[in-house]
Amino acid sequence: MTAQPDPHLAMIRDVEPRTPQGCEDCLRLGSPWVHLRLCLSCGHVGCCDSSPLRHARAHAASEEHPIVRSFEPGEDWRWCFVHDALV
Repeated sequence: MTAQPDPHLAMIRDVEPRTPQGCEDCLRLGSPWVHLRLCLSCGHVGCCDSSPLRHARAHAASEEHPIVRSFEPGEDWRWCFVHDALV
C-alpha cells in the first residue's frame, strides 16, 4: 500500500519569518525557548515542544496552521501537528 501525501501540505505558503530573532510569543513574554519552528502558512516563529510554553503547537491549534518546518540552522524538515508526522 502506498502512503498518501499529507493533505495539509496544500496549506504551505511562501512565507517570511515574522520574528527571525526568535519565538514571537517568548520574545513578548520574556520566556526562554529550546528550538524554533516556522509556520509554513503565515510565518509565525514559535518554540518547539521541548520548550516550556510550546508556542509552535499552540499556534498550530489556535490558527489551524498544521505544518511547520524547523527554524534551526542546518535542519531541513517539516512536521504536521495534526498527524504528528514528518511531511
